[in-house]
Amino acid sequence: MIGRLSTLTVCALILQACANRGDYDYAPHDAAEVSADSADAIPKNEPKSRYGNPKSYEIRGIRYHVLNSSEGYQQRGIASWYGTKFHGRRTSSGETYDMYKMTAAHKTLPIPCYVEVTNIDNNKKIIVKVNDRGPFHEGRIIDLSYAAAKKLGISATGTGNVEIKTVNTGHMALNTGRAILPETTGGDGRIYVQLGAFGAYDNAENLANRLRNNDYRAVRVYRASTEQSTLYKVRIGPMPSRDVAYGVLARLTKTGQQTAQIIVD
Repeated sequence: MIGRLSTLTVCALILQACANRGDYDYAPHDAAEVSADSADAIPKNEPKSRYGNPKSYEIRGIRYHVLNSSEGYQQRGIASWYGTKFHGRRTSSGETYDMYKMTAAHKTLPIPCYVEVTNIDNNKKIIVKVNDRGPFHEGRIIDLSYAAAKKLGISATGTGNVEIKTVNTGHMALNTGRAILPETTGGDGRIYVQLGAFGAYDNAENLANRLRNNDYRAVRVYRASTEQSTLYKVRIGPMPSRDVAYGVLARLTKTGQQTAQIIVD
């Protein structure tokens, strides 16, 4: 059993995980096969990492002070990504870095936490788990995994203009499945958790009824038609906020609904 690490040892772990992260990183050999529609990280309440949250640490002569809380944090700047150079190495949290997962590195946010990253240039949004420290280049505010960068649309350019907002996971313990959710908007549209889209109405209604029988009261089947086809979408909502939507999504995932996703429409 590993005992409590000293501050010096913790900083050494951070240095090991983050040092020498330069501009010379590479996409995986199967980059063309990495999906640009990878599932976002699912926010949830987690204890702080024992190893990833010293009060402060120093990299290249600059001292960084780790925040006690991520709540309400927003930041705009440049995002970059890291790939094969660090794939399989230990992150500052002690986890192994996997460039195919939706994760990120940040200099001062507590580890772990979850952030919504918006590409300001194309308005694409992703959710990633912060489990590492960096980037330590001037002007860059977040380092994304390769999969996250590809989904956000910056894997080819290497960097992109982004806004990050932390996801408040403090509401995750709420039994939101029993709530009748009001029809309020999320600023840029109504927020739903979508369980699936079916070509046949009966299949969609069968899934909706199974959810209603499990106390998901605000389940509806929505019809979406194009010139080519008609789909019946099973959704829970609209939700009063993204935080509530993430809580519902986490609960559904635990019960085996792996295809559930958040939709803003």
